[in-house]
Amino acid sequence: MRLLYLLLGTNLGDRQANIDAALAALDKAFCGRRVQLTPVLETQACGFDGPPFLNAVVVYRSARKPENILKICKSIERSMGRTDPPEYAADGSRIYHDRIIDIDILMYGDLAVRTPTLTIPHPQVESRPFVKVLLEQLK
Repeated sequence: MRLLYLLLGTNLGDRQANIDAALAALDKAFCGRRVQLTPVLETQACGFDGPPFLNAVVVYRSARKPENILKICKSIERSMGRTDPPEYAADGSRIYHDRIIDIDILMYGDLAVRTPTLTIPHPQVESRPFVKVLLEQLK
């Protein structure tokens, strides 16, 4: 079993209810193996103009394959109403938008994955200061 670190983010609707619903769905998917949860942090939208986000990091114990974890996260996002596929600019950079929920795999033990659909550790661990702030709260 590895420790799985997931970043939750939302900036639409009842943001706290969105975080709570995502956590409930994740707890069910991971059979209640939640190890830790950071406090919720409000942050400004990064990479676009939009309402502020609520973000949190949740940690689970899991033995699932990374691709299966990604499928679970995307399924929960869709079940909560997220419909936007990722968009990319001509230079290959990601174009960000408002979202009802975003669930990113930050880290999965010491595993490193780099495929066209999944990168672990997630690049935001290094590029977004609020991610480091949240991870520091887990120590």
